[in-house]
Formats: sequence, C-alpha cells, structure tokens
Amino acid sequence: VEAVFCVEGQGTLEDLTDGEVYAIEPGMMYALDKHEKHVVRAETDLRLLCVFNPPCTGQEVHDKDGAYPLLEDEPCTLEE
Repeated sequence: VEAVFCVEGQGTLEDLTDGEVYAIEPGMMYALDKHEKHVVRAETDLRLLCVFNPPCTGQEVHDKDGAYPLLEDEPCTLEE
C-alpha cells in the first residue's frame, strides 16, 4: 500500500491499468493498494508525503515490472 498526500504543487497521476488521469493538487491524497502501475507527472514543483506499508528500508530496487520485491525481515536500527 502506498498513501500519498500533496503538500504543494500541481500534477497528475495516470493509472496505467485503465488509462484514467487524476489531478494532483495541494490538500489531496491518493492511495495505491492493488499494485497499480502508474505514472506521476509534475506540472510544477511537487511536494508529496508518501507512506508505504510495508515500510521502505532504503534498500529497495525496482524489479522488471517496476515493483519493489518484498525484502526479508531484518532488525531495524536507528543511528544517531
């Protein structure tokens, strides 16, 4: 699941599974929960807040389909 909140800017999200295009503007939120293939296009500088579940680790690499394969569970440590 990916949840995205637009803080500022203008753009669009195109759902490549059905061709629908949605406006992105400040205050709006969208969620992708079915592994939708999509493209985000910025019309101005965009500032988006994204939350992923399972959370990202920083070690993700897109696979051939553009998805992030699930990584094995590893202990999480916070460095000061």
